[in-house]
Amino acid sequence: MPDSLDVNLTLDLALRIGEVLLSSGAGAADVTATMLSVTSACGLRNCEVDVTFTSLSLGYQGSPDELAQTKIRSVRHRTTDYSNLTAADHLVRALVHGEIDRDEARNRLVSITSSGHRYPRWAVTLGWGTMAVGASLFLGGDWIVAVIAFMMAVTTDIMQRAMSRRRLPAFYQQVAGGLLATLVAVAVFAADVPVNPSLVVTVGIIMLLAGIAFVGAVQDALTGFYVTSGARGLEALLLTGGIAAGVSGGLAVAAKFGVDIALNPFSATWHGLPIALVGSAMTAAAFAFASYAPLRALAPIALVGMLGQLCYRFMVLEGFGYAWASAVAAVVIGVVAYSVAGRFEVPSLVVVVASIT
Repeated sequence: MPDSLDVNLTLDLALRIGEVLLSSGAGAADVTATMLSVTSACGLRNCEVDVTFTSLSLGYQGSPDELAQTKIRSVRHRTTDYSNLTAADHLVRALVHGEIDRDEARNRLVSITSSGHRYPRWAVTLGWGTMAVGASLFLGGDWIVAVIAFMMAVTTDIMQRAMSRRRLPAFYQQVAGGLLATLVAVAVFAADVPVNPSLVVTVGIIMLLAGIAFVGAVQDALTGFYVTSGARGLEALLLTGGIAAGVSGGLAVAAKFGVDIALNPFSATWHGLPIALVGSAMTAAAFAFASYAPLRALAPIALVGMLGQLCYRFMVLEGFGYAWASAVAAVVIGVVAYSVAGRFEVPSLVVVVASIT
């Protein structure tokens, strides 16, 4: 029977690992299963786990005549760091397979969470810029749009970092990003630059889209974690609403100055497919890089993203509609991503989210 100190250390380790996973966008079911695997590997059976959007709780009671021990950990900060997620995944595998003990796992986890990000901040900013360039390519933009997209993405990232340091809510960061993209499109239109303003707005806001939150919300709903799913869905709705508010504000400012632009949706065609596939690969790989994914995973992520784009365009052009095209592309990405993730030793979430982007 483990003593109180052993139980406390095991619960603490499982909670800290769960925090790394949840803050990086992992689904509640995956977080729960991982935490139970950790406690089981450390000798604690029948633990109780509760995962919500902002907190984790873990309890253990050895026998009915013993007092239960329960620990709670809040998840205050959310950052997409796939290097930490990958390292935590490898740590759990080593612990479950008996390659390391609990104390070594604790030491490794401290090293993972305290070592900072894998890449320097300037490199991540360039990664977001590269992602915007890739988006401009698969949406049919020329070199002018690519240059504008790169500058907007870099500026947006720097601006959002400055706002984050001042503790401004994510909603207002999204508003600022949407406003910037629209004002740039208005300026380009007013200057008679030969580009489509709708395309400028699209490539300007693509890095702001709440795809990770929405994927997590759907995953949690499918696995029965409805409270967490609802919270993530509300977050995605709020972030998307911020973009819409920023774009609307930019159009209102333009109207005040007598500049009237119409924003039209993108239409997929077979024309320029090779360039579109290259752009899709760039977008997926650059998103993964900006999210601190391991370098060994970038090439396969690019290929999976390219495959998803090919499936999407085929379905749209065959008349199946955007909803079915998105669904089929996502299913193909999910099926392929699991085998790719295992081969390159990264969590499947890293490949799936980056490729779906």
